Amino acid sequence: MTLSQLDSGIAAEGNGEPAPQGGYKVASKIVDWITGDRMQLLNITDRVNDVVRKSGIRDGIVHLQSLHTTTGVFLSEWQDALIDDVKAFLDDVIQRERYYRHNDPLHSDCERQNADSHLRGMVMGQTLSLQVRNAKVLLGTWQSIVFAEFDGPRSRSLAVQICGV
Repeated sequence: MTLSQLDSGIAAEGNGEPAPQGGYKVASKIVDWITGDRMQLLNITDRVNDVVRKSGIRDGIVHLQSLHTTTGVFLSEWQDALIDDVKAFLDDVIQRERYYRHNDPLHSDCERQNADSHLRGMVMGQTLSLQVRNAKVLLGTWQSIVFAEFDGPRSRSLAVQICGV
């Protein structure tokens, strides 16, 4: 790729030619849910793909960002037994009943008693960037996009931004 191609933005896939000027687009949307359980995992793959398709962007990147510190977003196989295993793992590693300074009125003004939810969100991560190919999120055969609620039930939002051509 030449310096002028770098200056013009994105090279068209495969042939090394620069993308047409003005061909690069950015689309953003906030997607909302109301969760029903304290810990709930939601398969949001179809909803994200719908946002990507409607953006008109065929090839690029989709960036997902939870707008909450007590949620997460990650990739996993969507299979009932594995979803139960993920929940059990998080319950074992980050126990709700344990003492946390965040939950102690002597140290914190938080009334929700949700330190475990914050820690689970940090462990699982709150952002995800994936490739977009042919107006669809590029995923492996068994991969699904999972939104994790750790402090529900609540109203939740996920920022979705798609960049590309």
